[in-house]
Amino acid sequence: MVKAIRIHEAGGPDVLRWEDVDVGAPGAGEVRVRQTAVAVNYIDTYQRSGLYPMKLPGIIGNEAAGVVEAVGEGVTSLKEGDRIAYPGLLGAYAESRLLPADKIVKIPEGIEDRQAAAMMIKGMTAEYLLFRTYAVQKGDTILIHAAAGGVGLIACQWAKDIGATVIGTVSTDEKAALAKAHGCDHTIIYTRENFVDRVKEITGGAMLPVVYDSVGATTFMDSLKCLKPRGLMVSFGQSSGKIPPIDVGVLAAHGSLYLTRPTLGSYTLNRAELEEVAGHVFGAVRQGIVKVEINHTYALKDAAQAHRDLEGRKTTGSSVLTV
Repeated sequence: MVKAIRIHEAGGPDVLRWEDVDVGAPGAGEVRVRQTAVAVNYIDTYQRSGLYPMKLPGIIGNEAAGVVEAVGEGVTSLKEGDRIAYPGLLGAYAESRLLPADKIVKIPEGIEDRQAAAMMIKGMTAEYLLFRTYAVQKGDTILIHAAAGGVGLIACQWAKDIGATVIGTVSTDEKAALAKAHGCDHTIIYTRENFVDRVKEITGGAMLPVVYDSVGATTFMDSLKCLKPRGLMVSFGQSSGKIPPIDVGVLAAHGSLYLTRPTLGSYTLNRAELEEVAGHVFGAVRQGIVKVEINHTYALKDAAQAHRDLEGRKTTGSSVLTV
């Protein structure tokens, strides 16, 4: 038996329970992984709260790094002792687990396990946002909400390397300093500044080709006002709550805007795409283009506290649970 964080009903952080689970041997096409580091993401809180329903009882968590400890029949791409990481596979809050071999990637030399765990979903999200959902070009001015968060810090660095001018929203002066240190040219402290007015001021009224919004309910409508005609609204999260239904006529009223709600799964539909996106992230980190900031570390059994801190906006960068 190994330990895992399980939930039996949806709710707040207190529903997270530290329990024994039986993992078993890997089947055909599977590997058993002893996990070393598990990332904490906002999607974990959505699953815990019931916003994203899941089968109960169940284990939450979606990305981690670890070491292969057993290989199932037919697996030739991995062997015992390989260091691996994965994004988007529910059940990560566990000491050990079974995984499909074709959904995980090897960790290259020069990247440690905590980095790999923290960069999979956040780094791969930043990659598809900046290079696939809207291909940011040198000279673009873009807006990234939650610029001091896990995705935000990676996206700011990468966009700056591309040659974009980066505007980021944050909640405090401390987070503004952190975002600026990671490539954000202009920070807007949304708790005391109107970000639409500041975007208009920064751009001289030209506004933006794209807005990346992971905040959701409290920012969505004003984010639309930051776009130039035919601009793209990229809504990829809802940390402030679910976005209410909208009249699509709003998009016309603001200049024939485009709206997308992308997910990582849609950008890694097959093995080739998974390896391409992950490889691009690993390469950016190894080249020093992107630094993965792990600013909060908790023991796996203390996942509830990690959730309280994340939802209380007490965290910056990435948070990791160590096993």
